Amino acid sequence: MRHNIKPARLKPRWILERCPILICGLIILSGCATIYNSATGQRETLFIDTKAEVSLGSDMAKQISREKKIINDPKMQERLDKVAKRIAVVSDRQDLRYNFNIVDEKEFNAFAIPGGSVYINSGLMGAANDDELAAVVGHEVGHIAARHSVKRLQAVLGYQLLSSIALGVSGQKQVFQAVDVVFNVVVLGYGRKDEFLADRLGVKYSKAAGFNPRGMVTFFQKLKQESKNSGPTLVFLSSHPPIDERIKQAEGEISVLTP
Repeated sequence: MRHNIKPARLKPRWILERCPILICGLIILSGCATIYNSATGQRETLFIDTKAEVSLGSDMAKQISREKKIINDPKMQERLDKVAKRIAVVSDRQDLRYNFNIVDEKEFNAFAIPGGSVYINSGLMGAANDDELAAVVGHEVGHIAARHSVKRLQAVLGYQLLSSIALGVSGQKQVFQAVDVVFNVVVLGYGRKDEFLADRLGVKYSKAAGFNPRGMVTFFQKLKQESKNSGPTLVFLSSHPPIDERIKQAEGEISVLTP
Protein backbone atom coordinates (compact mmCIF):
# COMPACT_ATOMS: atom_id res chain seq x y z
CA MET A 1 0.00 0.00 0.00
CA ARG A 2 1.07 3.58 -0.54
CA HIS A 3 2.37 5.29 2.58
CA ASN A 4 0.90 8.70 1.96
CA ILE A 5 2.34 11.10 4.54
CA LYS A 6 3.80 14.26 3.06
CA PRO A 7 7.33 14.77 4.40
CA ALA A 8 7.06 18.52 3.90
CA ARG A 9 4.21 18.58 6.41
CA LEU A 10 5.61 16.12 8.91
CA LYS A 11 9.06 17.72 8.99
CA PRO A 12 11.08 14.56 9.74
CA ARG A 13 13.87 16.34 11.56
CA TRP A 14 11.52 16.51 14.57
CA ILE A 15 13.09 13.17 15.50
CA LEU A 16 16.28 14.93 16.54
CA GLU A 17 14.76 18.26 17.53
CA ARG A 18 12.27 16.71 19.94
CA CYS A 19 14.27 13.69 21.04
CA PRO A 20 18.00 14.47 20.73
CA ILE A 21 19.17 11.20 22.30
CA LEU A 22 17.00 8.97 20.12
CA ILE A 23 19.56 8.22 17.43
CA CYS A 24 22.23 7.67 20.05
CA GLY A 25 19.89 5.28 21.79
CA LEU A 26 19.51 3.22 18.65
CA ILE A 27 23.17 2.32 18.98
CA ILE A 28 23.73 2.45 22.72
CA LEU A 29 20.66 0.42 23.63
CA SER A 30 20.66 -1.95 20.72
CA GLY A 31 23.77 -3.78 19.64
CA CYS A 32 24.19 -6.09 16.70
CA ALA A 33 22.23 -9.36 16.61
CA THR A 34 21.61 -12.03 14.01
CA ILE A 35 18.11 -13.53 14.08
CA TYR A 36 16.02 -15.89 12.01
CA ASN A 37 13.10 -13.92 10.60
CA SER A 38 10.22 -16.32 9.98
CA ALA A 39 8.40 -13.69 7.90
CA THR A 40 11.21 -13.59 5.35
CA GLY A 41 12.59 -17.07 5.91
CA GLN A 42 16.10 -15.67 6.26
CA ARG A 43 18.73 -15.01 8.90
CA GLU A 44 19.18 -11.26 9.25
CA THR A 45 21.62 -9.00 11.06
CA LEU A 46 19.97 -6.21 13.03
CA PHE A 47 21.47 -3.46 15.12
CA ILE A 48 18.14 -1.76 15.90
CA ASP A 49 16.38 -3.96 18.44
CA THR A 50 12.69 -4.08 19.30
CA LYS A 51 13.00 -1.65 22.21
CA ALA A 52 14.67 1.00 20.04
CA GLU A 53 12.21 0.36 17.21
CA VAL A 54 9.22 0.82 19.52
CA SER A 55 10.72 4.03 20.90
CA LEU A 56 11.18 5.43 17.41
CA GLY A 57 7.67 4.37 16.40
CA SER A 58 6.17 5.98 19.49
CA ASP A 59 7.68 9.34 18.60
CA MET A 60 6.56 9.00 14.99
CA ALA A 61 3.01 8.15 16.14
CA LYS A 62 2.87 11.33 18.23
CA GLN A 63 3.90 13.40 15.25
CA ILE A 64 1.37 11.69 12.98
CA SER A 65 -1.40 12.42 15.49
CA ARG A 66 -0.47 16.10 15.33
CA GLU A 67 -0.43 16.23 11.53
CA LYS A 68 -3.23 13.82 10.65
CA LYS A 69 -6.81 13.67 11.90
CA ILE A 70 -7.17 10.34 13.69
CA ILE A 71 -10.83 9.32 13.85
CA ASN A 72 -12.21 8.49 17.27
CA ASP A 73 -15.36 6.67 16.20
CA PRO A 74 -16.12 3.71 18.52
CA LYS A 75 -18.12 1.83 15.88
CA MET A 76 -15.47 2.18 13.17
CA GLN A 77 -12.67 1.39 15.63
CA GLU A 78 -14.52 -1.69 16.88
CA ARG A 79 -14.80 -3.00 13.33
CA LEU A 80 -11.12 -2.35 12.61
CA ASP A 81 -9.97 -3.92 15.87
CA LYS A 82 -12.20 -6.95 15.38
CA VAL A 83 -10.52 -7.67 12.04
CA ALA A 84 -7.00 -6.43 12.77
CA LYS A 85 -6.46 -8.16 16.09
CA ARG A 86 -7.14 -11.52 14.44
CA ILE A 87 -4.38 -10.70 11.96
CA ALA A 88 -1.99 -9.59 14.71
CA VAL A 89 -2.40 -12.91 16.55
CA VAL A 90 -1.17 -14.90 13.54
CA SER A 91 1.66 -12.54 12.60
CA ASP A 92 5.15 -14.01 12.38
CA ARG A 93 6.26 -11.32 14.79
CA GLN A 94 5.00 -11.38 18.37
CA ASP A 95 7.67 -9.34 20.17
CA LEU A 96 5.71 -6.10 20.10
CA ARG A 97 2.17 -4.82 20.60
CA TYR A 98 0.21 -3.90 17.50
CA ASN A 99 -2.21 -1.00 17.48
CA PHE A 100 -4.53 0.15 14.73
CA ASN A 101 -5.70 3.64 13.86
CA ILE A 102 -8.13 5.24 11.41
CA VAL A 103 -7.05 8.31 9.45
CA ASP A 104 -9.73 10.71 8.22
CA GLU A 105 -8.84 10.64 4.53
CA LYS A 106 -10.79 9.42 1.49
CA GLU A 107 -7.86 7.99 -0.48
CA PHE A 108 -7.58 4.20 -0.58
CA ASN A 109 -4.46 4.01 1.53
CA ALA A 110 -2.82 2.40 4.55
CA PHE A 111 0.65 2.50 6.09
CA ALA A 112 2.65 1.12 9.00
CA ILE A 113 5.43 2.68 11.05
CA PRO A 114 8.17 1.06 13.14
CA GLY A 115 7.06 -0.49 16.40
CA GLY A 116 3.69 -1.96 15.44
CA SER A 117 1.37 0.96 14.61
CA VAL A 118 -0.84 0.60 11.53
CA TYR A 119 -2.95 3.36 9.98
CA ILE A 120 -5.95 2.76 7.70
CA ASN A 121 -7.69 5.56 5.81
CA SER A 122 -11.42 5.93 6.41
CA GLY A 123 -12.06 5.91 2.67
CA LEU A 124 -10.45 2.51 2.37
CA MET A 125 -12.43 1.14 5.30
CA GLY A 126 -15.67 2.36 3.76
CA ALA A 127 -14.92 0.64 0.45
CA ALA A 128 -13.55 -2.66 1.78
CA ASN A 129 -15.44 -5.61 3.18
CA ASP A 130 -13.96 -7.47 6.14
CA ASP A 131 -12.02 -9.96 3.99
CA GLU A 132 -10.49 -7.09 2.02
CA LEU A 133 -9.77 -5.10 5.17
CA ALA A 134 -8.04 -8.17 6.62
CA ALA A 135 -5.86 -8.38 3.50
CA VAL A 136 -4.86 -4.71 3.78
CA VAL A 137 -4.09 -5.04 7.50
CA GLY A 138 -2.21 -8.27 6.77
CA HIS A 139 -0.11 -6.48 4.17
CA GLU A 140 0.86 -3.73 6.63
CA VAL A 141 1.48 -6.18 9.48
CA GLY A 142 3.62 -8.09 6.98
CA HIS A 143 5.85 -5.05 6.56
CA ILE A 144 6.25 -4.91 10.34
CA ALA A 145 6.86 -8.64 10.71
CA ALA A 146 9.49 -8.59 7.97
CA ARG A 147 11.09 -5.59 9.69
CA HIS A 148 11.13 -3.69 6.41
CA SER A 149 11.27 -0.25 8.05
CA VAL A 150 14.07 -1.29 10.40
CA LYS A 151 16.14 -2.69 7.56
CA ARG A 152 15.52 0.45 5.54
CA LEU A 153 16.75 2.54 8.44
CA GLN A 154 19.90 0.47 8.58
CA ALA A 155 20.41 0.56 4.83
CA VAL A 156 20.02 4.32 4.58
CA LEU A 157 22.02 5.35 7.62
CA GLY A 158 24.40 2.43 7.88
CA TYR A 159 26.10 1.26 11.05
CA GLN A 160 29.09 3.55 10.57
CA LEU A 161 26.95 6.70 10.29
CA LEU A 162 24.75 5.68 13.21
CA SER A 163 27.88 5.09 15.28
CA SER A 164 29.38 8.45 14.31
CA ILE A 165 26.14 10.17 15.24
CA ALA A 166 26.11 8.40 18.58
CA LEU A 167 29.70 9.45 19.22
CA GLY A 168 29.07 13.04 18.16
CA VAL A 169 31.43 12.83 15.18
CA SER A 170 28.93 13.82 12.47
CA GLY A 171 27.87 17.42 12.03
CA GLN A 172 24.33 18.54 12.78
CA LYS A 173 23.58 19.18 9.11
CA GLN A 174 24.65 15.67 8.18
CA VAL A 175 22.51 14.23 10.95
CA PHE A 176 19.43 16.20 9.86
CA GLN A 177 19.92 15.12 6.24
CA ALA A 178 20.22 11.48 7.27
CA VAL A 179 17.07 11.59 9.38
CA ASP A 180 15.16 13.34 6.59
CA VAL A 181 16.11 10.56 4.19
CA VAL A 182 15.22 7.85 6.71
CA PHE A 183 11.81 9.32 7.43
CA ASN A 184 11.00 9.56 3.73
CA VAL A 185 12.04 5.96 3.09
CA VAL A 186 10.09 4.58 6.05
CA VAL A 187 6.92 6.56 5.40
CA LEU A 188 6.69 6.82 1.63
CA GLY A 189 6.94 3.14 0.87
CA TYR A 190 9.10 0.21 -0.08
CA GLY A 191 10.51 -1.37 -3.20
CA ARG A 192 8.95 -4.03 -5.38
CA LYS A 193 10.48 -6.96 -3.51
CA ASP A 194 9.21 -5.78 -0.14
CA GLU A 195 5.73 -5.01 -1.50
CA PHE A 196 5.45 -8.46 -3.08
CA LEU A 197 6.48 -10.08 0.21
CA ALA A 198 3.96 -7.98 2.17
CA ASP A 199 1.27 -9.08 -0.29
CA ARG A 200 2.18 -12.74 0.24
CA LEU A 201 2.16 -12.28 4.00
CA GLY A 202 -1.19 -10.50 3.77
CA VAL A 203 -2.67 -13.52 2.00
CA LYS A 204 -1.04 -15.88 4.50
CA TYR A 205 -2.25 -13.98 7.56
CA SER A 206 -5.77 -13.53 6.17
CA LYS A 207 -6.12 -17.27 5.63
CA ALA A 208 -4.62 -18.13 9.02
CA ALA A 209 -6.97 -15.67 10.76
CA GLY A 210 -10.03 -17.28 9.20
CA PHE A 211 -10.76 -14.72 6.48
CA ASN A 212 -11.19 -15.42 2.79
CA PRO A 213 -7.72 -14.73 1.34
CA ARG A 214 -9.32 -13.73 -1.96
CA GLY A 215 -9.96 -10.44 -0.22
CA MET A 216 -6.48 -9.45 -1.41
CA VAL A 217 -7.49 -10.00 -5.04
CA THR A 218 -10.86 -8.28 -4.79
CA PHE A 219 -9.32 -5.31 -3.00
CA PHE A 220 -6.70 -4.91 -5.73
CA GLN A 221 -9.52 -5.03 -8.26
CA LYS A 222 -11.26 -2.21 -6.41
CA LEU A 223 -8.01 -0.24 -6.41
CA LYS A 224 -7.75 -0.76 -10.15
CA GLN A 225 -11.31 0.40 -10.71
CA GLU A 226 -10.81 3.40 -8.44
CA SER A 227 -7.82 4.39 -10.55
CA LYS A 228 -9.92 4.25 -13.70
CA ASN A 229 -12.67 6.33 -12.12
CA SER A 230 -10.48 9.03 -10.65
CA GLY A 231 -7.38 8.92 -12.83
CA PRO A 232 -3.82 8.12 -11.63
CA THR A 233 -3.56 8.16 -7.86
CA LEU A 234 -0.70 8.20 -5.40
CA VAL A 235 -1.34 4.54 -4.67
CA PHE A 236 0.33 3.54 -7.91
CA LEU A 237 3.95 4.52 -7.49
CA SER A 238 6.67 3.51 -9.88
CA SER A 239 8.37 1.76 -6.95
CA HIS A 240 5.33 -0.45 -6.46
CA PRO A 241 4.66 -3.51 -8.61
CA PRO A 242 1.94 -3.02 -11.25
CA ILE A 243 -1.48 -3.92 -9.88
CA ASP A 244 -2.01 -6.75 -12.41
CA GLU A 245 1.25 -8.37 -11.30
CA ARG A 246 0.14 -8.15 -7.68
CA ILE A 247 -3.22 -9.72 -8.51
CA LYS A 248 -1.48 -12.56 -10.36
CA GLN A 249 0.86 -13.21 -7.46
CA ALA A 250 -1.96 -13.10 -4.91
CA GLU A 251 -3.97 -15.60 -6.92
CA GLY A 252 -0.96 -17.90 -7.09
CA GLU A 253 -0.41 -17.65 -3.35
CA ILE A 254 -4.08 -18.36 -2.68
CA SER A 255 -3.99 -21.45 -4.90
CA VAL A 256 -1.10 -22.81 -2.85
CA LEU A 257 -2.86 -22.17 0.48
CA THR A 258 -6.26 -23.41 -0.66
CA PRO A 259 -5.69 -26.21 -3.19
